[in-house]
Amino acid sequence: MHFDLTPEQQAFQESVRSFARAKLAPNALNRAHQREFPWGELKMMADVGLLGLTLPESVGGQGAGLMEAVLAIQAVAESCPRSADLVQAGNFGAIRTFAEYAPEALRNKHLPAILAGEKIMSVAMSEPDAGSAVTELRTSATERGEHYVLNGTKIFSTNSPEADAFLVYVRFDEGVSGIGSILVERDTPGLTVGSPSEFMNGESWCPLYFDDCEVPAENLILGHGGFKKQISGFNVERLGNASRSIAVGRFAFELAKEYVATRAQFGRPLMEFQGLQWGFADMHLMLESAQLLLMRAVERAEGGIPGADDTALAKLAANQAGFEVANKALQMMGGTGFSKESLAEYCFRRTRGWQIAGGSTEILKNRIAEGIFDRRFDQRPPRPQQGN
Repeated sequence: MHFDLTPEQQAFQESVRSFARAKLAPNALNRAHQREFPWGELKMMADVGLLGLTLPESVGGQGAGLMEAVLAIQAVAESCPRSADLVQAGNFGAIRTFAEYAPEALRNKHLPAILAGEKIMSVAMSEPDAGSAVTELRTSATERGEHYVLNGTKIFSTNSPEADAFLVYVRFDEGVSGIGSILVERDTPGLTVGSPSEFMNGESWCPLYFDDCEVPAENLILGHGGFKKQISGFNVERLGNASRSIAVGRFAFELAKEYVATRAQFGRPLMEFQGLQWGFADMHLMLESAQLLLMRAVERAEGGIPGADDTALAKLAANQAGFEVANKALQMMGGTGFSKESLAEYCFRRTRGWQIAGGSTEILKNRIAEGIFDRRFDQRPPRPQQGN
């Protein structure tokens, strides 16, 4: 197996790099620390065709492949770490599930504005008592005439303060087969969007409260039995996470590389100290190894969906590499790296979150172990035996 890019892919990668260097790099530091959602940058992404890369042309997408989306995320992150999140949101996660499974009328209502960079959609999955164990979600959807009535609470939804619509994971019935999804528009009666809270990396999220929230039946995305389809698509989401982890780690690597090459202490450049040289060798190894696992997962994807084992390995390696490299880069840059005058501290905070989001590193290790032993390990305690 080889991971050489085709001439077309190389040209695409260089085109995105040129765009990012010209339009995104100059204000990358300020953008990383601004609280407002970068709508202007999202519109720029749309104008140059970086939203909907993985969606078919028949629904308004670019008709490209998973590889192009990964290349775009990483090429943007090379110049502006925060802007890479916009490429992620415009290609993976809610938008893919929505584009593939939403009824045509509902898709036509929302997708053109999303692909134009005018609206954004959020996934509402996690709940106060259902995080890694997402199958324990309690938000219910009860069919009532021509509507579904939703009750429950969602937390930690990315882009929820700005989202115009939410792709909500709901429970229609007991068991995994009873889980599906419904699109809920922000102004739907019965939906209350709570006050924003802030993550360590500066992103904000809002709790979502559904109190007898009536949603038209035509907003159904996936009904009974839809959970496995949603989760298989989540493997794509994880590769977007892995792509950013590596790219943002590499951004920190380059910052530290430039710093130690130009700063002198004790009468000699920092790069001449063997301890730092070995550190850079370790960082380079981690980034290159993770990138190879990411590329393998993309290359072996079938029908645009990567395998669960490949995805788990790639995301775990990428999450660990991105954070460890950002951490080492910050340390090598000392007070400069620890200051908000440098993007090193932002890279540190950003890569830390990806070890939790999209499947924690612990959950990924569980999945990898299942592949090793070719069996599923239930994390729940054994049920008590019924008496005779």
